Amino acid sequence: MSFINFKVPYQADERFAKRVAYFSMEFAIHQPLKIYSGGLGFLSGSHLRSAYELKQNLVGVGILWKYGYYDQARNQDQTLQVTWMEKNYSFLEDTGIKFQIIIHDHPVWVKAFYLNPETFKTAPLFLLSTDLPENDYVSQTITHRLYDANVATKVAQFILLGVGGAKLIDELGFNPDRYHLNEAHGVSSVFYLYKKFGNVEDVKKRLVFTTHTPEEAGNEKHDINLCHKMSYFCGLGLDEVRKLTGLQDDQFNHSLVALRFAHLANGVSALHGDVSRQMWSKYPGICPIISITNAQNWTYWSDKQLYRASDESNDSWWDDRKKYLKKRAFEIVADQTGKVFDPNVLTIVWARRFAGYKRAEFLTRDKARFEKLLSNTKYPVQIIWAGKPYPMDYPAINEFNNLVHLSKNYKNVAVLIGYELTLSKRLKQASDIWLNNPRVPREASGTSGMTAAMNGGVNFSTDDGWIPEFIDHGHNGFVVPKADYARMNVQEQDDYDYNKLYDILEKEVLPLYYDNYDTWRQVAKNGMRDVRFRFEAGRMATEYYELLYK
Repeated sequence: MSFINFKVPYQADERFAKRVAYFSMEFAIHQPLKIYSGGLGFLSGSHLRSAYELKQNLVGVGILWKYGYYDQARNQDQTLQVTWMEKNYSFLEDTGIKFQIIIHDHPVWVKAFYLNPETFKTAPLFLLSTDLPENDYVSQTITHRLYDANVATKVAQFILLGVGGAKLIDELGFNPDRYHLNEAHGVSSVFYLYKKFGNVEDVKKRLVFTTHTPEEAGNEKHDINLCHKMSYFCGLGLDEVRKLTGLQDDQFNHSLVALRFAHLANGVSALHGDVSRQMWSKYPGICPIISITNAQNWTYWSDKQLYRASDESNDSWWDDRKKYLKKRAFEIVADQTGKVFDPNVLTIVWARRFAGYKRAEFLTRDKARFEKLLSNTKYPVQIIWAGKPYPMDYPAINEFNNLVHLSKNYKNVAVLIGYELTLSKRLKQASDIWLNNPRVPREASGTSGMTAAMNGGVNFSTDDGWIPEFIDHGHNGFVVPKADYARMNVQEQDDYDYNKLYDILEKEVLPLYYDNYDTWRQVAKNGMRDVRFRFEAGRMATEYYELLYK
């Protein structure tokens, strides 16, 4: 096929006729394409699937990571082992497009690969690689590892996504009405576009930005002199960069620059929109920040049989199906850990990226209370943990390993490895309770609970991210009521959340499941209905066109 004057290879719906180039560091499209690490990728993957279903005039731009994020293996004692394996994808098409960008005053060759919409039912996706024989070894490594720990490599990756992505769009002749940055990794594109158009106004009217990080410390910052030395600013002098961006100090704040160059931005939940407006309000010259709550693609994630059983009010079919889904997932538990779980027992699943504020080990903080929960014969429980810590985040890896060691003492506790799309889906199907306990308000959205609900898992969460828009306590899920967290220190907040969590678990969740299963099933079905109604990615993709691209 020809990639000159590229058009989406389907008839775009006239409601979504605006041409959009959507830049993201990671896309979780389908298990075989391992170019993602966590929530950001799950979001962009669902976005591309729904864009395809709605026939939107949108193309994705990302990076083809040679070793993916990393492969999660085990050491001899079951603890986490980080391994990197080369990935090969016969389903990606070579576009024949090759061009150069400047990194560190040095020309680097970039090649573009194409994921055809029909392969996995997504909007068209272009992936960039520098792993080419024309490049020296250091340039080849730019596209080796997602979120490389080396600072210079990471800055080079940001240049590739932003400058390389914008240049690719020119090579394609796609001429977008909007450049949409999903997180600020690709913000180097604004300097390329500024040089292309010759003024800020033309960049601004085309640029929109989605921010995912609800705290300042979490936003990427790099030494502005390093960025300059690495050709991040497309040949602009530092004085001009400072004038354009309004940055006075030596930290190049990627998100702040994105908010100053975009004409509109969005937070990823109503709460996150509030937090973001407040957080950035002290900086002059930023664009308005609206809210478009994240969502997940129902077609890809949901269990259709559970929905059919629910629609037909066939409770015995629903129960049989849920039990079958649990049983099938428990085969993975048995295979990895040698533990045989019982599909009749209430199963709590905590599975997501391991990061300090998500508090993976929360349930285990008071050993006596944890023991009591695990040894309760009237209301038995099974607990599964899974998730991929960042490979250089040693506190998070330590937390993972501590849970592995702890799990060896109990036959009803398991810690799994390999948390990617397929295992994620299986664990959601296995869950009776999908446990989510981040420190409020540090979770911008946290979409894993949406896909759990699409598989008959009941959300039990602290009141953060998308949860305030979803959970009606006792009706479609369970939520720890918010306290006045602003007046609490971290220890007080943790203590409050911990006690509330256990109280609700012991006094409401377990008795409901075992003593009143008909009501329990209704809670799960209410969650399934409500999540499909308001947190399906078709709604989100439509809102992007109606609210962000307008």
